[in-house]
Amino acid sequence: MEIARAGGASPFYACYLFDFDYTLADSSRGIVGCFHRTMEAFGFPVVDDLTITRTIGLPIRDAVRRITGLSDDGEIEAFLTHYRALADKYMTANTFFYPEALDVLRALKQRGADVAIISSKTSHRIREAFVRDKAEDLVDFIIGCEEVRELKPSPEGIRLALARFGRAEKDALYTGDSTTDAAAAENAGVAFLGVTHGVTGAEELAAYPHAAISDTLETALTLRRGDGK
Repeated sequence: MEIARAGGASPFYACYLFDFDYTLADSSRGIVGCFHRTMEAFGFPVVDDLTITRTIGLPIRDAVRRITGLSDDGEIEAFLTHYRALADKYMTANTFFYPEALDVLRALKQRGADVAIISSKTSHRIREAFVRDKAEDLVDFIIGCEEVRELKPSPEGIRLALARFGRAEKDALYTGDSTTDAAAAENAGVAFLGVTHGVTGAEELAAYPHAAISDTLETALTLRRGDGK
């Protein structure tokens, strides 16, 4: 794989931003398990796993509303308090990076690129997975749901990352697995790479402006500025 230094005359992007769930890692086993246990504790009827996995990537409160039908903020918060306690125990142990993910991040850092994560997940939960795999040095920072006022598809997280890096929109590629990610990239004015690791198909992702749609993160290493435009 060709390696070039980011910036200057490089044809590659200088800034690589990533979603986390179903993009860099699969945490569906932990999410599904925590939802099932919490729903059982609160007396909800059993739902199938797909009902839960289809909400991965949504803000957690939206996921709870969609899965349980709850609408009262107090009841949702009580549900989440129980869910978070379970997540502290089970989530990181059941989160697994995709086979190529860390190698791709490593190659980008070797290229001299800026790398960050923009996710609707809590940043500390994402950080736990990197710490566990001794890969903290592969990302410059993580912007999770606590660091922004508006979650994706708002462009706030992406724009915050660009500001921290001092990069322009044309310098950045955002990689994600969902139409929410695609819309966030479009709203922020940055190029988008859609990956089909999750439950969103290639045709759904391709309905949004994109540099590429791929079944592997390795495509991020080969895309050049202006691809797909």
